[in-house]
Amino acid sequence: MRAVDIIIKKRDGEELSREEIEFFIDGFTRGEIPDYQASAWAMAVLLRGMTDRETTDLTMAMAHSGETLDLTGVVPVAVDKHSTGGVGDKTTLVVEPVVAACGLPVGKMSGRGLGFSGGTLDKMESIPGYRTNLSREEFIDQLQREGLVLTGQSGDLAPADGKLYALRDVTGTVPSIPLIASSIMSKKIAAGAQAIVLDVKIGLGAFMENLEEGRKLARLMVAIGELSGRKVVALLSDMNQPLGWAVGNALEVREALDTLRGSGPEDFREHCLVAAAHMLIVGRKAANLETARSMAEGALESGRALESFRRLVQAQGGDVRYVDEPNRLPQALLVETVPASRAGYLLGINAREVGETSVELGAGRARKEDPIDHAVGIEIHHKVGDYVQAGEPLFTIHANDAAKLTAARMRLLAAHQWSTEPVQPLPLFYDVIGG
Repeated sequence: MRAVDIIIKKRDGEELSREEIEFFIDGFTRGEIPDYQASAWAMAVLLRGMTDRETTDLTMAMAHSGETLDLTGVVPVAVDKHSTGGVGDKTTLVVEPVVAACGLPVGKMSGRGLGFSGGTLDKMESIPGYRTNLSREEFIDQLQREGLVLTGQSGDLAPADGKLYALRDVTGTVPSIPLIASSIMSKKIAAGAQAIVLDVKIGLGAFMENLEEGRKLARLMVAIGELSGRKVVALLSDMNQPLGWAVGNALEVREALDTLRGSGPEDFREHCLVAAAHMLIVGRKAANLETARSMAEGALESGRALESFRRLVQAQGGDVRYVDEPNRLPQALLVETVPASRAGYLLGINAREVGETSVELGAGRARKEDPIDHAVGIEIHHKVGDYVQAGEPLFTIHANDAAKLTAARMRLLAAHQWSTEPVQPLPLFYDVIGG
């Protein structure tokens, strides 16, 4: 078998066998197939596509390219949630403790932010001492003992994905739906997930900007789940405006804690309850959405979810005083609330512009090695469809640099679009695939 023959076969639109896919991924991971051939193959996949069966075989080949985590016998069912990334998306910080408080163990490996989409680990590191580098043994021990883990992904999990993604990033092949789907699902399967809830973001602040492409990606990932013996449900959710109010690490942790205490933004709370309900169903804790929703609401309202979050922080070395007293979390030196210069209905709040502005303030990374300022960020005070009076607070900037604050003010004002006529609010969710 030769790599060039596999490239030619896919270039000509033919279907690759499982053996050919495994040969190619194994050779690439070992360094026996060079980058230039992997790049040519990725471009062929982008242009010619893959069947569901091919994409599943690719997913499994990448999942087994390194270490895998077997949680059979550790928990009755290993449940995971994955978001394709968004602005103000701190959902894991609420959903995971809610689900754990309902008696369903959750062990999650998350990533860091890159670009305008924030990273869960960066948010959690706003809490001093919180460890995001648990070993495999620590992960399993804490999952058994506490029923709750939130840590970084081991570099040994699905190494083929890391190598392939680095090539895709510089060869114009990132938008390939089979390559996106196999990248996401291979990491989840390698991490031991048996049931997965996917939150596929759609809109200006998401990787998938239109609903048709989002549905295609969601259906493919659900199909991979079915073909690989996993239970997968995909939620298609809106990301044309930020989720909740807060964008920025410590600000988002504070908002998550507000939500765990029974308040928080209405849209964010609702999003968390829907995601948690679907996790309880795929994890076999509830038979239907009504029951699952009631369980999730009970965990929030009783304070059990907040206590789960507190236990999580304590178990991973974090200072729980920052959970009990959120005002201890990092705070910016410069805080400015900008009023609306006119009255009217909000037609749009460009989520990508808000996310990129947050990165420029220092809350995110343009490059992997960039440092994070946990204190800075943005609070957006309204939603699309709201009527705003002139002089009413429009947004608040948290900055540690006066020049960056000024630049952020101008950019955020431009991100708000206005209408003199009433505007329909944006939906939270567009569709549910699978289940």
